[in-house]
Amino acid sequence: SRLLPEGANYSFEVHAFRDGFLPSEQPRLKETFEALKLACRPDVVFTHHEFDRHQDHRVLSELAWNTFRDCLLLEYEIPKYDGDLGRPNVYVPLAKELVQHKVDTLLECFESQRQKRWFTADLFAALMRLRGMECNAESGFAEAFYARKVVVSAS
Repeated sequence: SRLLPEGANYSFEVHAFRDGFLPSEQPRLKETFEALKLACRPDVVFTHHEFDRHQDHRVLSELAWNTFRDCLLLEYEIPKYDGDLGRPNVYVPLAKELVQHKVDTLLECFESQRQKRWFTADLFAALMRLRGMECNAESGFAEAFYARKVVVSAS
């Protein structure tokens, strides 16, 4: 991806679980996360914010926290009707061209959300603009995350 530093590796997997029913899929989800733990040793894991009010998002956040205990775990926020945005503690300033790329990617990849009135390009850009203002980003835009635990190596 053009967004990753040179030499960076990434991977993702898509699994078929029923949308809106993840709390009832707990055993199968736990098995999936345990298999991920055996398959890789990530440096960074991105997951939903622990206080996200969507039940599926909370379950995934908790499983990520319980599974990947020895890496940086950054929780992201999703704007939606629930009004559950908080006060993030990690900011990543973004170049303006990356903002547009991210917005375009969100709109393209999350087909299941397209019919929702809140799922708009201007909302996603506005959130990045707000987070950019909060961290005084030179471009005016940033992404924000929540970090429950950060381990800093002395070596």
